[in-house]
Amino acid sequence: MKTEISTVPAARRPQPGSPTRSAGNGVWLWFAAPGLTLFCAFWLLPMVRLVGVGASGPEGAMAYLSVLTNRHYLASLLSTLALSAVVTLATLAISVAVGLFLQRNRFAGQSVLLAMLTFPLAFPGVVVGFMVIMLAGRQGLIGRFTDWLFGQSLVFAYSLAGLFLGYLYFSIPRVILTVVAAAEKLDPSLEEAARSLGARPWQVLLHVVLPALLPALISSGAICFATSVGAFGTAFTLAANIDVLPMTIYNEFTGYANFATAASLSIVLGLITWAMLALARSLTGSGVAAAA
Repeated sequence: MKTEISTVPAARRPQPGSPTRSAGNGVWLWFAAPGLTLFCAFWLLPMVRLVGVGASGPEGAMAYLSVLTNRHYLASLLSTLALSAVVTLATLAISVAVGLFLQRNRFAGQSVLLAMLTFPLAFPGVVVGFMVIMLAGRQGLIGRFTDWLFGQSLVFAYSLAGLFLGYLYFSIPRVILTVVAAAEKLDPSLEEAARSLGARPWQVLLHVVLPALLPALISSGAICFATSVGAFGTAFTLAANIDVLPMTIYNEFTGYANFATAASLSIVLGLITWAMLALARSLTGSGVAAAA
């Protein structure tokens, strides 16, 4: 009869009286307790309450479908989604061009320029809206210039065009920094091989660079879209002729005291944002930042 010999090193064998792995897990649960407390207090309980308020109106749970059955709410939702999609596409196009240029070229003051690009990230939406008014408002620079040139002021700060400009302003820095960081990890030999095979610069960009940057572009684009969908401060500052869902929710809550509708629209808006981030995460793995 053969005797089996254990191949586990003696140092790795569990010693009599030594704590087991399950016992160690109990210790780590104490470290998770503060995080679980904050999660329940500041996310889970408010969300449960918000869902309950959304279904407490005369329509009950059907209030969650009002965004589809009410023409005003539906138009507001479609405007929000369309604006956010256009902002995302424009941001990606501009950020890819600028980010690749900054990563591929070295010049005096480059680090200062990169640092200045982060300034919009520190500005609240109200400040961004005020800057749009100073640029394209009734007394803005564009209005004065067009009045001097054509005798008529061009004013678009208080419309979706002005909101688009404001969203673009605080979205571009986020994506540019992501593109620069992702471009630094690209393998230069792939581009050299493509050029040696006769590929033109635009072909190298289209078939080598952009596919390599695709995960970063999807994740940063999803965050840009989610930020634009839920942005409120800029829209509130420019809110003259702007009909986007965050403003609709604000008006229902403060102007009409319609808490149930405001809560149901908030849940719908949150679900749309969550679905977009979940889709991006499924396409890129864990690339979508939690800071969205």
